[in-house]
Amino acid sequence: MKTLQVSIFGAAALAIAFSAGAQDYRGQAINMMKQDFHAKGIAGIDRLNEDALQLVCNRSGNNPPKGVAERLQQDQFETIKYPADGKFLGDWKAGEKIAQRGRGMTWKDKDGKTSRGEPNGGSCYNCHQIGAATTSFGTIGNSLLHFGKIRGYGADTQKYVYGKIYNAKAFNLCSNMPRFGHSGTLTETQIKDLVALLLDPNSPVNK
Repeated sequence: MKTLQVSIFGAAALAIAFSAGAQDYRGQAINMMKQDFHAKGIAGIDRLNEDALQLVCNRSGNNPPKGVAERLQQDQFETIKYPADGKFLGDWKAGEKIAQRGRGMTWKDKDGKTSRGEPNGGSCYNCHQIGAATTSFGTIGNSLLHFGKIRGYGADTQKYVYGKIYNAKAFNLCSNMPRFGHSGTLTETQIKDLVALLLDPNSPVNK
């Protein structure tokens, strides 16, 4: 954790250097939002605060110096909490429901569940093509159709996918993908179910 703290403080200083001499339009915009945004439930004012890592990406046009990116990615990698039982595959049917579901993390929610008492969703189809049967999907992320058939179903691939879902910035510092495990949006069980959706040979993703 000490390494993370040192790197993040360094990242903040670097980000400030990136924007030196330029008018701080971003800061003005955030101040305007803070005037009208009011904390309610789990949605606190802290959601408007740009963490130092994201600030580095934003101020560098998502292209920070290679050395900085590598150091910060390593810090992010160290935050990944892999399953204690060493198992990465859950239930692909549950994973499909998580991928389809987009509810969660709104001001009415609490304890990792929606106001309806359901677990948070992953909204995976908002950015990715996953199953062939679903024809409405986003294209911000790459297609994951036939992911297991292409990448293989082995333990190394399972661990990689688990880590990627847990904290995508450990593999690509300026990734647009949410840090689902790092942020507490999805539980260990839910992440396992998503890994199964992509890597279980019986999943419709791999048919």
